[in-house]
Amino acid sequence: MRAFLLASALLLASPALIASTIYKYTDANGVVTYTDRKVLGAKVIVFQDAMVENTDAQVYVTTRKHAGGETLIVHNDLYAPVEIELKIEAARNMRGVPAKPIRWVLSPRQNMRLLTLVPDGQGDSTYRYKLRYALGDPRARHAASQYPLPWRGGPFRITQGPGGKYSHTGAKGRYAIDIAMPVGTPILASRPGVVVKTENQQSGRGNNPSGNFVRVLHDDGTMGVYLHLKQGSVAVREGQRVEAGSMLALSGNTGNSTGPHLHFVVQQNVGLDTVSIPFEFAQPVDRLPNFAVGGDR
Repeated sequence: MRAFLLASALLLASPALIASTIYKYTDANGVVTYTDRKVLGAKVIVFQDAMVENTDAQVYVTTRKHAGGETLIVHNDLYAPVEIELKIEAARNMRGVPAKPIRWVLSPRQNMRLLTLVPDGQGDSTYRYKLRYALGDPRARHAASQYPLPWRGGPFRITQGPGGKYSHTGAKGRYAIDIAMPVGTPILASRPGVVVKTENQQSGRGNNPSGNFVRVLHDDGTMGVYLHLKQGSVAVREGQRVEAGSMLALSGNTGNSTGPHLHFVVQQNVGLDTVSIPFEFAQPVDRLPNFAVGGDR
Protein backbone atom coordinates (compact mmCIF):
# COMPACT_ATOMS: atom_id res chain seq x y z
CA MET A 1 0.00 0.00 0.00
CA ARG A 2 1.31 3.46 -0.87
CA ALA A 3 2.51 5.37 2.18
CA PHE A 4 0.98 8.75 2.82
CA LEU A 5 3.63 11.39 2.08
CA LEU A 6 3.67 14.57 4.09
CA ALA A 7 5.95 17.33 2.86
CA SER A 8 6.83 20.24 5.07
CA ALA A 9 9.45 22.95 5.24
CA LEU A 10 11.05 25.52 7.48
CA LEU A 11 13.69 28.26 7.26
CA LEU A 12 15.85 29.38 10.15
CA ALA A 13 15.90 32.42 12.40
CA SER A 14 12.82 34.17 13.64
CA PRO A 15 12.80 35.39 17.23
CA ALA A 16 9.19 34.28 17.71
CA LEU A 17 8.54 30.71 16.66
CA ILE A 18 5.23 28.96 16.27
CA ALA A 19 5.71 25.21 16.73
CA SER A 20 3.48 22.26 15.93
CA THR A 21 4.02 18.61 16.82
CA ILE A 22 3.41 15.79 14.35
CA TYR A 23 3.43 12.05 15.11
CA LYS A 24 4.78 9.57 12.56
CA TYR A 25 3.95 5.88 12.83
CA THR A 26 3.70 2.72 10.72
CA ASP A 27 0.60 0.54 11.12
CA ALA A 28 0.30 -3.23 10.89
CA ASN A 29 -0.07 -3.05 7.10
CA GLY A 30 3.16 -1.08 6.70
CA VAL A 31 1.41 2.20 5.92
CA VAL A 32 3.27 5.29 7.14
CA THR A 33 0.97 7.94 8.61
CA TYR A 34 1.53 11.49 9.89
CA THR A 35 -0.98 12.97 12.30
CA ASP A 36 -1.32 15.82 14.80
CA ARG A 37 -2.94 13.41 17.27
CA LYS A 38 -0.68 11.75 19.84
CA VAL A 39 -0.06 8.08 19.06
CA LEU A 40 1.67 5.72 21.50
CA GLY A 41 5.09 4.70 20.19
CA ALA A 42 5.01 7.20 17.30
CA LYS A 43 8.06 9.25 16.34
CA VAL A 44 7.63 12.88 17.36
CA ILE A 45 8.47 15.58 14.79
CA VAL A 46 8.38 19.25 15.83
CA PHE A 47 7.90 21.85 13.10
CA GLN A 48 8.53 25.54 13.69
CA ASP A 49 7.43 28.54 11.66
CA ALA A 50 10.86 30.00 10.94
CA MET A 51 10.73 31.02 7.33
CA VAL A 52 13.60 33.50 7.16
CA GLU A 53 17.21 32.36 7.06
CA ASN A 54 19.76 33.77 9.47
CA THR A 55 21.36 36.83 7.86
CA ASP A 56 22.63 38.57 11.01
CA ALA A 57 26.21 38.48 9.72
CA GLN A 58 25.11 40.43 6.62
CA VAL A 59 22.92 43.13 8.23
CA TYR A 60 24.74 44.76 11.12
CA VAL A 61 25.93 47.95 12.83
CA THR A 62 29.46 49.28 13.18
CA THR A 63 30.51 52.34 15.17
CA ARG A 64 33.15 54.94 14.37
CA LYS A 65 34.54 57.14 17.12
CA HIS A 66 35.83 60.58 16.18
CA ALA A 67 36.39 64.02 17.69
CA GLY A 68 32.72 64.92 17.26
CA GLY A 69 31.34 61.82 18.98
CA GLU A 70 30.41 58.34 17.80
CA THR A 71 28.72 57.54 14.48
CA LEU A 72 26.61 54.41 13.97
CA ILE A 73 26.76 52.89 10.50
CA VAL A 74 24.26 50.26 9.33
CA HIS A 75 25.44 47.76 6.72
CA ASN A 76 23.42 45.64 4.29
CA ASP A 77 25.67 43.11 2.55
CA LEU A 78 22.73 41.25 0.98
CA TYR A 79 21.59 41.36 -2.66
CA ALA A 80 18.15 42.54 -1.50
CA PRO A 81 16.85 45.65 0.20
CA VAL A 82 16.26 45.48 3.95
CA GLU A 83 14.11 47.62 6.20
CA ILE A 84 15.96 48.41 9.43
CA GLU A 85 14.89 49.81 12.77
CA LEU A 86 17.60 51.17 15.07
CA LYS A 87 16.73 51.99 18.68
CA ILE A 88 19.03 53.70 21.19
CA GLU A 89 18.52 52.51 24.76
CA ALA A 90 19.91 53.37 28.21
CA ALA A 91 21.73 56.48 26.95
CA ARG A 92 23.54 58.52 29.60
CA ASN A 93 25.22 61.88 29.13
CA MET A 94 24.70 61.80 25.34
CA ARG A 95 23.26 64.30 22.90
CA GLY A 96 21.64 63.40 19.59
CA VAL A 97 19.63 60.48 20.99
CA PRO A 98 16.49 60.13 18.82
CA ALA A 99 13.17 60.25 20.63
CA LYS A 100 11.93 57.17 18.81
CA PRO A 101 13.48 54.32 16.78
CA ILE A 102 14.84 55.22 13.35
CA ARG A 103 13.46 53.25 10.41
CA TRP A 104 15.06 53.20 6.99
CA VAL A 105 15.23 51.04 3.87
CA LEU A 106 18.75 50.15 2.78
CA SER A 107 19.29 49.21 -0.85
CA PRO A 108 21.19 46.00 -1.68
CA ARG A 109 24.90 46.09 -0.81
CA GLN A 110 24.61 49.52 0.84
CA ASN A 111 25.86 51.01 4.11
CA MET A 112 24.63 54.23 5.65
CA ARG A 113 25.69 56.57 8.46
CA LEU A 114 22.46 56.63 10.41
CA LEU A 115 23.19 58.93 13.36
CA THR A 116 25.94 60.45 15.51
CA LEU A 117 25.83 60.56 19.31
CA VAL A 118 27.83 63.24 21.12
CA PRO A 119 28.98 63.19 24.79
CA ASP A 120 27.49 66.14 26.69
CA GLY A 121 30.49 66.51 29.00
CA GLN A 122 28.46 65.80 32.16
CA GLY A 123 30.19 62.51 32.99
CA ASP A 124 30.82 59.08 31.53
CA SER A 125 28.71 58.65 28.40
CA THR A 126 27.15 55.27 27.67
CA TYR A 127 24.40 53.81 25.50
CA ARG A 128 23.37 50.61 23.80
CA TYR A 129 21.60 50.02 20.51
CA LYS A 130 19.10 47.47 19.28
CA LEU A 131 18.82 46.61 15.58
CA ARG A 132 15.79 44.98 13.99
CA TYR A 133 15.45 44.32 10.27
CA ALA A 134 13.40 42.50 7.67
CA LEU A 135 14.30 41.33 4.19
CA GLY A 136 12.51 43.27 1.48
CA ASP A 137 11.22 46.78 0.86
CA PRO A 138 7.88 47.38 2.63
CA ARG A 139 6.78 49.44 -0.38
CA ALA A 140 6.87 46.36 -2.67
CA ARG A 141 3.60 45.48 -4.41
CA HIS A 142 2.96 41.93 -5.65
CA ALA A 143 2.53 42.27 -9.42
CA ALA A 144 2.06 38.62 -10.42
CA SER A 145 -1.36 36.99 -10.62
CA GLN A 146 -0.18 33.47 -11.45
CA TYR A 147 3.12 31.61 -11.29
CA PRO A 148 4.42 29.10 -13.84
CA LEU A 149 5.24 25.76 -12.24
CA PRO A 150 8.82 26.00 -10.89
CA TRP A 151 9.92 22.53 -11.96
CA ARG A 152 10.25 20.28 -15.00
CA GLY A 153 8.60 16.86 -14.99
CA GLY A 154 5.60 15.33 -13.30
CA PRO A 155 2.71 15.33 -12.94
CA PHE A 156 3.20 15.65 -9.18
CA ARG A 157 0.92 16.14 -6.19
CA ILE A 158 0.42 18.88 -3.61
CA THR A 159 0.90 17.36 -0.17
CA GLN A 160 0.38 20.48 1.92
CA GLY A 161 -1.16 23.75 0.84
CA PRO A 162 -1.76 27.19 2.37
CA GLY A 163 -2.71 27.00 6.01
CA GLY A 164 -1.70 23.32 6.27
CA LYS A 165 -1.95 22.24 9.91
CA TYR A 166 1.38 20.42 9.87
CA SER A 167 3.72 23.38 9.39
CA HIS A 168 2.03 26.08 7.28
CA THR A 169 0.46 27.75 10.30
CA GLY A 170 2.61 30.82 11.03
CA ALA A 171 2.99 34.07 9.15
CA LYS A 172 6.24 33.15 7.41
CA GLY A 173 4.93 29.96 5.82
CA ARG A 174 1.14 30.24 5.90
CA TYR A 175 0.75 30.42 2.10
CA ALA A 176 3.54 27.99 1.19
CA ILE A 177 2.90 24.97 -1.02
CA ASP A 178 4.61 21.57 -0.75
CA ILE A 179 4.80 19.42 -3.88
CA ALA A 180 5.91 15.79 -3.60
CA MET A 181 8.47 14.91 -6.26
CA PRO A 182 11.40 12.52 -6.58
CA VAL A 183 14.88 13.67 -5.62
CA GLY A 184 16.66 15.13 -8.65
CA THR A 185 13.68 16.88 -10.26
CA PRO A 186 14.88 20.07 -12.03
CA ILE A 187 13.77 23.18 -10.11
CA LEU A 188 13.28 26.32 -12.23
CA ALA A 189 12.88 30.01 -11.44
CA SER A 190 9.17 30.77 -11.56
CA ARG A 191 9.78 34.49 -12.08
CA PRO A 192 12.77 36.62 -13.08
CA GLY A 193 14.90 38.30 -10.44
CA VAL A 194 18.18 38.32 -8.52
CA VAL A 195 19.45 35.46 -6.37
CA VAL A 196 19.65 36.78 -2.80
CA LYS A 197 20.73 33.80 -0.72
CA THR A 198 21.60 30.14 -1.26
CA GLU A 199 22.58 27.09 0.76
CA ASN A 200 24.12 24.15 -1.09
CA GLN A 201 26.15 22.01 1.32
CA GLN A 202 23.63 20.53 3.73
CA SER A 203 23.09 16.78 3.77
CA GLY A 204 20.16 15.09 5.46
CA ARG A 205 18.52 17.03 8.27
CA GLY A 206 21.68 19.02 9.01
CA ASN A 207 21.56 22.16 11.14
CA ASN A 208 19.18 24.24 9.02
CA PRO A 209 15.50 23.19 8.93
CA SER A 210 15.21 24.54 5.37
CA GLY A 211 17.90 22.25 4.03
CA ASN A 212 19.47 23.61 0.87
CA PHE A 213 17.58 26.52 -0.67
CA VAL A 214 17.53 29.40 -3.17
CA ARG A 215 15.94 32.79 -2.44
CA VAL A 216 15.16 35.02 -5.47
CA LEU A 217 14.22 38.71 -5.27
CA HIS A 218 11.56 39.34 -7.94
CA ASP A 219 11.46 42.55 -9.93
CA ASP A 220 8.36 43.71 -8.00
CA GLY A 221 10.19 43.42 -4.66
CA THR A 222 8.61 40.15 -3.51
CA MET A 223 10.74 37.02 -3.05
CA GLY A 224 10.37 33.39 -4.08
CA VAL A 225 12.04 30.74 -1.90
CA TYR A 226 12.74 27.17 -3.05
CA LEU A 227 13.52 24.77 -0.18
CA HIS A 228 14.82 21.25 0.64
CA LEU A 229 17.05 21.08 -2.45
CA LYS A 230 19.53 18.32 -3.19
CA GLN A 231 23.00 18.75 -1.73
CA GLY A 232 25.48 20.21 -4.23
CA SER A 233 22.82 20.82 -6.89
CA VAL A 234 22.35 24.60 -6.58
CA ALA A 235 23.40 25.99 -9.97
CA VAL A 236 23.18 29.74 -9.26
CA ARG A 237 25.19 32.16 -7.14
CA GLU A 238 24.20 35.05 -4.90
CA GLY A 239 23.88 38.27 -6.89
CA GLN A 240 23.18 36.43 -10.17
CA ARG A 241 20.31 37.55 -12.40
CA VAL A 242 17.93 34.73 -13.39
CA GLU A 243 15.03 34.66 -15.83
CA ALA A 244 11.77 32.72 -15.58
CA GLY A 245 12.56 29.11 -16.43
CA SER A 246 16.25 29.36 -15.47
CA MET A 247 17.65 26.23 -13.83
CA LEU A 248 18.15 26.81 -10.09
CA ALA A 249 18.84 23.39 -8.59
CA LEU A 250 17.50 19.85 -8.18
CA SER A 251 14.79 18.91 -5.70
CA GLY A 252 15.86 16.99 -2.64
CA ASN A 253 14.98 15.80 0.84
CA THR A 254 17.20 17.94 3.07
CA GLY A 255 16.47 19.81 6.28
CA ASN A 256 13.31 19.31 8.33
CA SER A 257 11.58 17.35 5.60
CA THR A 258 9.46 14.21 5.93
CA GLY A 259 9.95 13.12 2.33
CA PRO A 260 11.28 14.21 -1.07
CA HIS A 261 9.50 17.40 -2.13
CA LEU A 262 9.76 21.05 -3.07
CA HIS A 263 8.54 23.64 -0.59
CA PHE A 264 7.81 26.87 -2.48
CA VAL A 265 6.79 30.10 -0.82
CA VAL A 266 6.45 33.74 -1.87
CA GLN A 267 7.33 36.35 0.75
CA GLN A 268 7.50 40.10 1.25
CA ASN A 269 8.19 42.56 4.06
CA VAL A 270 5.03 43.48 5.95
CA GLY A 271 5.32 45.43 9.19
CA LEU A 272 9.07 44.84 9.57
CA ASP A 273 8.56 41.10 9.19
CA THR A 274 9.23 38.91 6.15
CA VAL A 275 6.00 36.94 5.74
CA SER A 276 4.41 34.67 3.16
CA ILE A 277 1.79 36.06 0.79
CA PRO A 278 -0.89 34.34 -1.32
CA PHE A 279 -0.12 33.24 -4.88
CA GLU A 280 -1.51 30.80 -7.44
CA PHE A 281 0.08 28.48 -9.95
CA ALA A 282 -0.86 29.06 -13.59
CA GLN A 283 -2.15 25.48 -14.00
CA PRO A 284 -3.55 22.73 -11.79
CA VAL A 285 -1.07 20.69 -9.76
CA ASP A 286 -3.15 18.52 -7.45
CA ARG A 287 -3.05 15.19 -9.28
CA LEU A 288 -2.04 11.67 -8.33
CA PRO A 289 1.75 11.23 -8.50
CA ASN A 290 3.14 9.69 -11.67
CA PHE A 291 6.90 9.84 -11.37
CA ALA A 292 7.35 7.84 -14.57
CA VAL A 293 6.13 10.75 -16.68
CA GLY A 294 8.98 12.99 -17.84
CA GLY A 295 9.38 16.15 -19.85
CA ASP A 296 7.44 19.37 -19.60
CA ARG A 297 3.94 19.49 -18.23
